[in-house]
Amino acid sequence: VQLVEAGGGLVQPVGSLRLSCAASGFTCRSYAMSWYRQAPGKERELVAASTSAGDSIHYGDSVKGRFPISRDNAKNTVYLQMNSLKPEDTAVYYCTKRVGASRYSGNDNWGQGTQVTVSS
Repeated sequence: VQLVEAGGGLVQPVGSLRLSCAASGFTCRSYAMSWYRQAPGKERELVAASTSAGDSIHYGDSVKGRFPISRDNAKNTVYLQMNSLKPEDTAVYYCTKRVGASRYSGNDNWGQGTQVTVSS
């Protein structure tokens, strides 16, 4: 199992980025997937978690309405579209695979992370 994030970088406030998480070694349509982030000196925070079917999604309060999670099953890839970015969104973003189809199941695989920096 491997998760490879991409798409991070430096962006100005109110800008947008799209993170991708390419999955291999398993079929991501069968598992719940999530995005987390961790800023320097802060605890890791759940950004978004989606059931395998995408019919139930949880968003962290700080990103609700700005960071939709989606997946392309044909590409075995999960995305995080980040809109209206703020400096406080600066963090390393991680993709995770959950144990089962439910977004409440535990995480059993993590990507290496991708840095997002929001600054003017």
